[in-house]
Amino acid sequence: MSWKWEYAFGAEETARTAPAPFLAVVARKADELVRAAEALHVHGRAHEGLDPKGGDILVPGGMFTYQVVVRSERVYVVQITYLGF
Repeated sequence: MSWKWEYAFGAEETARTAPAPFLAVVARKADELVRAAEALHVHGRAHEGLDPKGGDILVPGGMFTYQVVVRSERVYVVQITYLGF
């Protein structure tokens, strides 16, 4: 398994209605989070202990909330907020 990101919970539903340029920015930032998590947690599947705290990322047009699950080698985008600015 290799590190990836994906939408979780209601974020997938929001992604269906948000504008494509906004979602492209979210995807680029999520890709950056995946690269950082992969570099920090080289042996992700063998990880023991707690997962790191997630966070909020501000992007042009809104923000998104993410969570890293190391043993699954995933970054989950759990909420997307499109504000249109």
